[in-house]
Amino acid sequence: MDLPFHLKKNQQQLTDLANQLQQPEIFNDQNKLANVNRAYSEAKEIADLGDKLNHLLEQQTNLQNSLQNENDAELRELAAEELTEVKKQILSTESDLTELLEPTDPLDAKNTIVEIRAGAGGDEAALFSAEIFRMYSRFAERKSWQAKIMSSSRNELGGYKEIIFEITGQRVYSYLKYESGVHRVQRVPATEKNGRVHTSTITVAVLPEAASVDIDIKQEDLKIEATTASGHGGQSVNTTYSAIRIVHLPTGLTVICQDERSQKQNKEKAMAVLRSRLLARQIEEQRQVRDSSRRAQIGSADRSEKIRTYNFPQDRLTDHRLKMNWHDLPVIMDGQIEEIVNECKKILG
Repeated sequence: MDLPFHLKKNQQQLTDLANQLQQPEIFNDQNKLANVNRAYSEAKEIADLGDKLNHLLEQQTNLQNSLQNENDAELRELAAEELTEVKKQILSTESDLTELLEPTDPLDAKNTIVEIRAGAGGDEAALFSAEIFRMYSRFAERKSWQAKIMSSSRNELGGYKEIIFEITGQRVYSYLKYESGVHRVQRVPATEKNGRVHTSTITVAVLPEAASVDIDIKQEDLKIEATTASGHGGQSVNTTYSAIRIVHLPTGLTVICQDERSQKQNKEKAMAVLRSRLLARQIEEQRQVRDSSRRAQIGSADRSEKIRTYNFPQDRLTDHRLKMNWHDLPVIMDGQIEEIVNECKKILG
């Protein structure tokens, strides 16, 4: 890879994007503003890595010169140790740059829509859905991303039977795409009187956010209905016809959004979810052509199908794909999952 050429091209792109952000008219189009801001952030990340690499290469040259010209044995030993560390940093930085400049997955730079649903386990599964939602929300905060609920259905204990939310930021999908699958929890539920450990499951689906240019949806293929919102809570939103139900007739995919107070907002959210589901379906069909034996993304939510187990009595998280364990579940559930996510990227990517 010719890094200098790529970095020079990136520097020009960064300048062009900065100039666009200086134009007053861009603030009249919030979608364009968001897209340009994201592109600028991505280009700035590449530029910063390029500067870091140049600095490390200069350090390497200076240390190599020191080794050649230094007569003091102790100073030569220190320079050699420092040179070893600098070389490691160079390799790591070059790897990060390669990932940004030549991504293996063109969807990596996209935002995501995450869908969490309670599976086996009833109320305990719904409570765990709420905890996993909080875990991803806290992880998003740590990455300076934004998480926003698009649709949800709660039970009487405050858990989520289903929650759909959007996460926006830099390269969100590249970090979260390996979270899709069945997550199993083993613990004594708060409602358990006899102290028995229960096993429950939830499903997580991470979808790349699809723009209208990614998926063309014909109006005649949609059945759109306005209804009153339903579910736990009894908020005033439930008394008006603000909820939107959209059925994509060719595929049968159905999306319901009811969290907003206006039909327009709920329709916009429902269409965003539908586009992402259709894009994910299209990607899955393409993958199945290449590998007809590949299983569906999240399986059936049966207890036996799992990618990850959260064992609270033993304070252990197990990722069954990686065959690796982590401990300190309270810290993990507070969103400190970067190490796990990075291992998934490294091994599963």
